[in-house]
Amino acid sequence: MKLYEYQGKKLFQSYDIPIPSGRIIETPRGLTKLPLPCAIKSQVLMGGRGKAGGIKFATTHREARQAIKQLLGVTFRGHRVKKLLVEQKIDIQREYYLSILLDRESRCPLLIFSPSGGINIEEVPEDKITMIKINPFLGIQRHQLRNNIFIDKDHKKKLIPIIYNLYRLFRENDCELAESNPLALVNGEMIAIDSKIVIDDASLYRHDLSVSGEELTDLEKEAQAKNISFIQLEGSIGIIANGAGLTMATLDALNEYGGKGGIFLDLGGTDDPEKVKEAFILMKKAHPKVILLNLFGGMTKCDTVAKGVKSIIRSEGINCPVVARIKGMNEEDAKIILKDHVITTTTLTDAAQKTSELGE
Repeated sequence: MKLYEYQGKKLFQSYDIPIPSGRIIETPRGLTKLPLPCAIKSQVLMGGRGKAGGIKFATTHREARQAIKQLLGVTFRGHRVKKLLVEQKIDIQREYYLSILLDRESRCPLLIFSPSGGINIEEVPEDKITMIKINPFLGIQRHQLRNNIFIDKDHKKKLIPIIYNLYRLFRENDCELAESNPLALVNGEMIAIDSKIVIDDASLYRHDLSVSGEELTDLEKEAQAKNISFIQLEGSIGIIANGAGLTMATLDALNEYGGKGGIFLDLGGTDDPEKVKEAFILMKKAHPKVILLNLFGGMTKCDTVAKGVKSIIRSEGINCPVVARIKGMNEEDAKIILKDHVITTTTLTDAAQKTSELGE
């Protein structure tokens, strides 16, 4: 789960990582006590807000009100602005990049630091980037910071406590990423000007995050309440498969034929016809041009899934074609059940090609 900037900064503050003073704005009415001069920042889950016009500056209340009216309700790359963070404009002396992320290759947290902050880390030359693998059993060791981070000694004294606090935040909140870019030097102090935090979805049950799920669509929230894995992105093809790996393989197969799968539903290991019906109802609400059902029966019985699919098609109908590729336990029975209701194929390649053609 991604946190908005203001949510991440609230976490920063609770871990003694300094942030600028500011407040959240949801309506242009009754604006008083705004910090001036100020930065008005759209709260959307995307990068490059500044380049897209999502951040404005104001020196008077009149300018601030005008900027707030211009930004609220605007859509940037599919993200609608519902909230703004209005912060005191900071006179920055120096910008640094600081993050801790989960490195899948080493299976360890990875500390990344650069004295060149304020831009995407991908644009920074390699000789300007420090990467330190953190042993999860030992944590960050002082010698790692002493021997690998080269900045002014006084600035380093300010930086080191923030690194330790950021790592504590990373561990205690099951983060996949905790980033501040830039982490700025202001009057001799380090202040997190921006925040980017991603928390492992599987850990949300043990965190008191009142902000949970704000980035989800209405259908994704409905699916979450029903314990169904459902992701709604841009695309005209709905994919229903049983297993995350099979779902991703299905997407790859569609890409080979130019199909744009944008709605993903993972049945997991269920073969409960009622659960299958709920899944198809969710997919139907997303209005895909075509649905690809890719079913592999191992522990899951193909025929019981097919009964759920047939039931929902007969009772409510499906307003788009359904292409099915069925393999595994009781597949022949499943094909007989669905023969008059879906377009059956024998291979994933055939299914992907047919679906891509229908989804154009």
